[in-house]
Amino acid sequence: MATILVSAYAVNPFKGSEDAMGWNFVLQIARHNKVIAITRKNNAAHIEKYFAEHPELKETKQRIKFLYFDWPKWMIFWKKGPVLSLIYYYFWQLTLTIWLKRKNVQFDIAHNLNFHNDWTPTFLWMLGKPMVWGPVGHHPKVPKQFLLPQFGMKEYIKDRFLWVLKNIFWNLDPMLYIAKKKAAMIYCMSKEAVAKMRLTKNYIIHPSVACEEAEKMFIQKEKFRILSVGRFVPLKGFDVTIRSFAQFYHSLSAQQQHKVQLTLVGSGPLKQYLKKLIKELKIDNVTNIIEWLPRNQLPELYASSSVFLFPSHEGAGMVVPEAMSYGLPVVCMNNCGPGELVHPSTSLRVNYDTYDNTIAEIATKLEILFTNDILNEQEQLLALQRYENMFRWNVRGDLLQSIYQDVLKNKK
Repeated sequence: MATILVSAYAVNPFKGSEDAMGWNFVLQIARHNKVIAITRKNNAAHIEKYFAEHPELKETKQRIKFLYFDWPKWMIFWKKGPVLSLIYYYFWQLTLTIWLKRKNVQFDIAHNLNFHNDWTPTFLWMLGKPMVWGPVGHHPKVPKQFLLPQFGMKEYIKDRFLWVLKNIFWNLDPMLYIAKKKAAMIYCMSKEAVAKMRLTKNYIIHPSVACEEAEKMFIQKEKFRILSVGRFVPLKGFDVTIRSFAQFYHSLSAQQQHKVQLTLVGSGPLKQYLKKLIKELKIDNVTNIIEWLPRNQLPELYASSSVFLFPSHEGAGMVVPEAMSYGLPVVCMNNCGPGELVHPSTSLRVNYDTYDNTIAEIATKLEILFTNDILNEQEQLLALQRYENMFRWNVRGDLLQSIYQDVLKNKK
């Protein structure tokens, strides 16, 4: 049994997204190995609480040793917003490696697990052991027509500034070049990540997101509910969700309109903007916004829905496999995020076009799913098939174990 040293900046069993992925990856690594997992100090209480509440994980816990590292509070007062947080993560990784060298931790493979981005290097190669890096993701810039004029120049400049910053790292940071050269294996989330990092060897392409198997339940679907889940920020495309639904809804007869509903689950800075848009488009009588839902109530929400609408521009999307685990057809953009997560044979991906044309195309997809039962059933089967083959957590654990075995074999 090998010992894997895991650098996992975000690990919290009580949260979703990056934190949930960090937690589940650590548990999966511990299925086959001993784990030394280093994360931030603010995750300690949550980790201990979860283990205390789940005695069935006693054996797993014995194979995991958590270490906690952070800068002093007086040194991180400036860590605010996504850009500064990523800059802090850069230097957290560097100082973590120095801290680990002093502690003289014994292990077989170092694995830099998260955050997932292709422009922030890892420094674990400095520890002198084989290094696995990833999942490494790529967030493309949001197409201009989906930022202007919907959200104004401020959001556009913010997105393009981050893109310029990424290009500086891709082209000028020697540490990124060294990390790529030193890595025994780089686990990439998409083809775009491989392209941007200019990788030619020692890499694999595989999704990172996964979820637990859906709770089996049968709920009579009284309405054709279109569900969308995420933060209310420009990146997630909730304006597109609302406008597409509105166009679909207003194309229906009065009798058909009584059978459809839009449910948004999330919160964020765009909440008031979205509520205003819903009212302007005259769909407030058939649109629900749920700011927060206890985890144990999500299965019923998914099971009572008919379609998952997710026109996000991001390079990931943990809610996509979650929706597919319930057999929900997923309407999304044909991009390096959700577009690569859904089944390759799905007919529900939408190519980027003008803002209005894209909305019209999504509205058409919704109409087809609403009126064509045969296609709807086919898409449900594709979603379930994709989940079973790609998005169970054990699939991730088996993949990582295969990577570790190959790395140790090549070391010899």
